[in-house]
Amino acid sequence: MNVIEIKNLTKTYGSSRGIEDVSFSVEEGEIFGFIGPNGAGKSTTLRTMLSIIYPTSGSVTIFGKDSVKDAPEIKKEIGYLPSEVFYYDNMRVKDLLKYSASFYKKDCRKRIAEMAEIMDLDLNKKIDDLSYGNRKKVGIVQGLLHEPKLIILDEPTGGLDPLMQQKFFELLKEENRKGATILFSSHILSEVQKMCDRVAIIKEGRIIAVEKISTLKENNHKKIRIETKIPVDAAIFEFTGVTNVEQDENTISFLYSGDINVIMQKLAGIELANLWVEEPDLEEIFMHYYEKEE
Repeated sequence: MNVIEIKNLTKTYGSSRGIEDVSFSVEEGEIFGFIGPNGAGKSTTLRTMLSIIYPTSGSVTIFGKDSVKDAPEIKKEIGYLPSEVFYYDNMRVKDLLKYSASFYKKDCRKRIAEMAEIMDLDLNKKIDDLSYGNRKKVGIVQGLLHEPKLIILDEPTGGLDPLMQQKFFELLKEENRKGATILFSSHILSEVQKMCDRVAIIKEGRIIAVEKISTLKENNHKKIRIETKIPVDAAIFEFTGVTNVEQDENTISFLYSGDINVIMQKLAGIELANLWVEEPDLEEIFMHYYEKEE
């Protein structure tokens, strides 16, 4: 079953671009990545999806319900962390979280205390006195305190140090194990690579691919680097499937997509000192998708 179905979602702001014809779906129990550079339309998509802003055209259903008509009902089961978190500065953290919990008609005190401990968050501090990273932690606890069935995160790790990011990802994985579906927007591809099953790639307001992470990695390039015993002209690698050739004295590196046997035959004729074959990271795959589009 799909928890989220987005069909031809478009949001225009006068003459400036919002998003155009965005379609993808997120299955129940999935951790789904939504990636693209800053300004590609990720936040606009999420905010339109949540009826924080209204679509120009197209539709979104969440839990099989219409995201605009049934918004109040849907929101009870959603935890949302916006990319920018704004708060009542004079409040203490625990008062804000208590106030947030009051919307959900359930006792969230134990849950708040547990998450504050995991995220190393001081509940007695005034929000005014918190750093950007600590405000982000408040947003995380606030988004998860009612144990939502669907968690929507917009650039969630900004301001968190690497140790906290790790703890946060573990927290998310635990929620996912308990049955929560997660939609996770980021421009940091390594995060998505670690966390997600599938991913939608957005560029300039349009979806250019929806892929399994495993497929993204498989169908793409191998990163090959060789070190030769005697200098070799890199021009011998100028054939179909080879891109990004770089040479530095006796080291030549390139990306290759195609039959690996073809490249091995080429290499067989060269006196090698060393050879490296690696999976490219998503960053490089991402650029490949963008170039393919152009």
